[in-house]
Amino acid sequence: KIPEGTKLNERFRASETVERLRLENKTYQYLYTEGKLASFMDKETYEQIELSVDFIGEKISYLIPIMVLLMIIVIVSRYFFGIGRTDLQELTMYFHALVFLGCAGYVFNEDEHVRVDIFYRESSAKYKNLINSIFGIIFLLPVTAVIFIYSLEVVSASWSMQEVSTESGGLDYVYIQKTFMLLFPLTLIAALINQLIKIKWK
Repeated sequence: KIPEGTKLNERFRASETVERLRLENKTYQYLYTEGKLASFMDKETYEQIELSVDFIGEKISYLIPIMVLLMIIVIVSRYFFGIGRTDLQELTMYFHALVFLGCAGYVFNEDEHVRVDIFYRESSAKYKNLINSIFGIIFLLPVTAVIFIYSLEVVSASWSMQEVSTESGGLDYVYIQKTFMLLFPLTLIAALINQLIKIKWK
């Protein structure tokens, strides 16, 4: 198993084929961020690649119309046919958790999160950058770090017992749903780092 670094011995028949796996470990250097694209360079070949800093949030947001469709199916199934679909109901909850927790960094990066302020919105860009940097480091970074540490314990415990739903007809993958908790601090930290890099680059 590659992630754990352990060896796994398997026997194959003469007629069976196995895909050739090729892994490369490359080090890329961050260059700059332009708009929503972050540019990196391969230190050996000097090849440059671009990655969208909003990639995760944009892809996860596509689940919203699917959630709506699932809820319509659940409602029609229950009230018109008298059939309860606990599995679809819980799947909608899984998607909702994924959207809420996975898009946190995307919303922060787009500066679309809720602000309660008096002086900020009328201030200069320099002042806004200063406030975002200072309070991001003082408040956001420690809070997300604490959330990440405590989430690891919950996720680890859930995976170790292969936690399942307590509802009849529910899904057997509660441990996967709880893993989504890690997306919240990770995407927010990534968004904060991206913001700090853009401010410094400017």
